[in-house]
Amino acid sequence: QVQLVESGGGLVQAGGSLRLSCAASGRTFSTYAMGWFRQAPGKEREFVAAISWSGGSTYYADSVKGRFTISRDNPKNTVYLQMNSLKPEDTAVYYCAADPRSSYYVRANYIYWGQGTQVTVSS
Repeated sequence: QVQLVESGGGLVQAGGSLRLSCAASGRTFSTYAMGWFRQAPGKEREFVAAISWSGGSTYYADSVKGRFTISRDNPKNTVYLQMNSLKPEDTAVYYCAADPRSSYYVRANYIYWGQGTQVTVSS
């Protein structure tokens, strides 16, 4: 079992930055990959970024590539999402997810989910 708790969301102006954190507990953190997804009102939950168990490989949605950076600190059992140059279209609830069974890009592959943190970008 893995428990996930996100933090760091908030209200920011367009062009600003936020850093989301996701603290994990339960199974040994360094044994599974992690991902971030987001869901805007009226839309499907979509892939944002993912990182391998070691942190050696990262993956991004085209919409955030070059602006967002995913990282992890295994001794601290935490994964981060650094979000720069934020746009109003980045407004959503952001979820971290753990332990994908197959493709990191597919929501259904993830076993564990956090409760989400709201990110609102004003224009």
